[in-house]
Amino acid sequence: MTKPANVFLVGAGPGDPDLLTLKAVKAIARADVILVDDLVNPAILTHARRDARIVQVGKRGGCQSTPQEFIERLMIAEANAGHCVVRLKGGDPFMFGRGGEERDHLLAAGIAVDVVNGISSGLAAPAAIGVPLTHREWSQGAIFVTGHGKTVESNPDWATLAKLNLTLVIYMGIARCGDIQAALLAGGKSPSTPVAVVQSATAAAQEQLITTLGQLPAALAASRIGSPSIIVIGDVVRCATLGASSLLAAEANAAA
Repeated sequence: MTKPANVFLVGAGPGDPDLLTLKAVKAIARADVILVDDLVNPAILTHARRDARIVQVGKRGGCQSTPQEFIERLMIAEANAGHCVVRLKGGDPFMFGRGGEERDHLLAAGIAVDVVNGISSGLAAPAAIGVPLTHREWSQGAIFVTGHGKTVESNPDWATLAKLNLTLVIYMGIARCGDIQAALLAGGKSPSTPVAVVQSATAAAQEQLITTLGQLPAALAASRIGSPSIIVIGDVVRCATLGASSLLAAEANAAA
């Protein structure tokens, strides 16, 4: 018989509380202890019990973060004490959220764990501005990559990615956008390739920028956009919604 889980790695989604899954709501409502990441919308905690212990364990690029080892030790200690633990993460716990590392440590400690998927910002950000990740005319697939590898060697092979006719969805790429742009251009990607940058997707503070690969660093510098943001590169960005119309419609009207 499978041992019931008493630790849940829960995806809180991209920001909008309405995008939380029913399974996530049930796990949060059951929890004795909830370890919360910085990027989780505080409104989501309205689903928690009044007596639940809320522990802020912020992890955000460029800011002081709670050590990963501390988070793992705390989850194990609380689970061994008989408590139901929810590790609440922005987006999806298995999409650049260290969920795999945490699950491994919990299982090694003999603790049953359940993963509750959330909508990743890499899916939500393009959709929030009307951009499909795939399109029969422009892109037959999408690749999700980090712009900030743990080591230099673990960074994506941008030269190879530049040659693929696929949508590139880049997490944690704002700080290195100049290097990413240079590598993609050197790999053969056209400077006119459309690019969208979406900050705080689906949240009230959402901001977006539509530009081209050739103009990306300069456009970002001139904008109010920073982290956390998703960068989307590819012809599918032509579908981006601009007010009541799309970039594609605007281009068609301009050519008429």
